[in-house]
Amino acid sequence: MKSETSAKSSYSNLVYTALILAVVILALTFPQPFIEIGGFQLKGLIVPLLQIIMLGMGTTMSVKDFEGVVKQPRAVIIGLICQFTIMPFVGYLLAESFGFPPEIAAGVVLIGCSPSGLASNVMSYIAKANVALSITITSMATMLAPVMTPLLMKLLAGEFIAVSFWAMMLDIMKIVILPVVVGLILNRIFHKSAVVLNRVMPLLSMGGIVLIVGIITAAGRESLLTVGWTLALCVLLHNLTGFLLGYSSARLLRLDEQSSRTVAIEVGLQNGGLASGLALQMGKVATVGLAPALFGPIMNMTGSLLATFWSQRPPKEVAEPTPTPAARV
Repeated sequence: MKSETSAKSSYSNLVYTALILAVVILALTFPQPFIEIGGFQLKGLIVPLLQIIMLGMGTTMSVKDFEGVVKQPRAVIIGLICQFTIMPFVGYLLAESFGFPPEIAAGVVLIGCSPSGLASNVMSYIAKANVALSITITSMATMLAPVMTPLLMKLLAGEFIAVSFWAMMLDIMKIVILPVVVGLILNRIFHKSAVVLNRVMPLLSMGGIVLIVGIITAAGRESLLTVGWTLALCVLLHNLTGFLLGYSSARLLRLDEQSSRTVAIEVGLQNGGLASGLALQMGKVATVGLAPALFGPIMNMTGSLLATFWSQRPPKEVAEPTPTPAARV
């Protein structure tokens, strides 16, 4: 049964990635339908779509998602430290090394400073990692994002573009925290009805992110045609380095194999949707938003491959029973 669920999750991820790639090609070839329809600027849909996605995330969450802080405090702390150190600083080093224009470079740093996304929970399940730990780290990183993301952006991306700590903090509160809290409340009040939402929201989330990627690709078409392949290579290196350093750091700090796989996945998979929304709020979706837009399809491909590789090699060290994150896909 577990192998069937893993196969379905892996297949869904491949279909999702294929859809994103198809939309990227369409947006590059026929950008206008992704920019404006009947005088309406489609980039105005990005924030509402993200809020709906985050609301859906909230309806799948409960207080139990934070129990790992008590049950596995050391693993959670290691995961969060790796999350908010490895990717931000690797992003900064890569942005400097590739010599991108300032706003493109800031986008590379931005994706590194973002928290992990829900994809990490699914990948952890497929990889036979510690899903309970994955859900806790994702939840905690999301809640810490209003402080950590603008703080790291101010520190690392301040030389590329002007960064307002308070403005970014308020944007994250509006895009992420408020919808998640409303979702948590709805889940608490309408727990039985939330089951229906849990089936609908994954499809809505996938569709929303695909559309967001298309909008950003069309808006930044000229920049992508100039630095596209170089930026894609940079983003790929960023993603793979996150997996490698996340896993290595966890093993060096003596976490078990399951938890180390979880930390690797949490570090390597970022919330590209949030980064795209922040780029829009900064008025730089066509430049700062490009790295987050590319990161999504790339991380889904590499994440699926890594999770499938690990799924065929069950860990000898088992942390605790692995729940099925079906409601969180």
